Amino acid sequence: MTQEITTTDRTPISKTNAPVIEIKDLYKSFGKNEVLKGVTLTVNKGENLVVLGKSGSGKSITIKCLVGLVEVDKGEINVFGTDITKLDNTELNEIRIRIGFLFQNAALYDSMSVRENLGFTLKRHAKDLTAEELESQIIDVLESVGLSEAIDKMPSELSGGMRKRIGLARTLILKPEIILYDEPTTGLDTITSREISELILEIQKKNKTSSIIITHDMPCAKHTSDRIVILKEGVIHVEGTYEELEKSDDEWVRSFFI
Repeated sequence: MTQEITTTDRTPISKTNAPVIEIKDLYKSFGKNEVLKGVTLTVNKGENLVVLGKSGSGKSITIKCLVGLVEVDKGEINVFGTDITKLDNTELNEIRIRIGFLFQNAALYDSMSVRENLGFTLKRHAKDLTAEELESQIIDVLESVGLSEAIDKMPSELSGGMRKRIGLARTLILKPEIILYDEPTTGLDTITSREISELILEIQKKNKTSSIIITHDMPCAKHTSDRIVILKEGVIHVEGTYEELEKSDDEWVRSFFI
């Protein structure tokens, strides 16, 4: 059962904004391996929700279910008020275009330059753009992640942090209302991780996005989260702010903050 923690030192976003994501009693198994055993959570409009959990706890599977990359066994996933588990591919794609997904490895096309990576994504969904409009949007989104100078570089010429930023630019170019971050700072040094965390906050503030951030990086969790949930044995074990969970009476919960 989820342990509820009441916010005492600030007004949570959940009290002021309606949910854009509601996951109810979500189950997913792979053969005999039960990964999700009744996950229930909400993400409110404009909120950054961080999801923590030990390796194999189902964090990444949860967000893959959320965009239909993994088919659920049972449960509801309401996004913008629509249960996506009941949609066909055409209907699901209409929802997906409103959701950005930053994969762990940034998932850039290695044979394309940065300009081509961003242009390819944009042209798939905005076929009526002129060449000038396309170029303008590419430049604008690169400026938003601080990498205008990388426009003609190939992915192989980019550092890990730059690849993350370009991956994020490719996500942002479609102006998503929800962004799903899967380990956004994995493999990065401390300074670059901090820069990515700052960028996540800038995007939230500027674009009013709602986000789920899967991470093992506690400084990232502290810096970016409005609220945190922790998965344990396939369910949400506890939720609260970083400060609340850090002071939890639950020894297992506190072990994340050591």
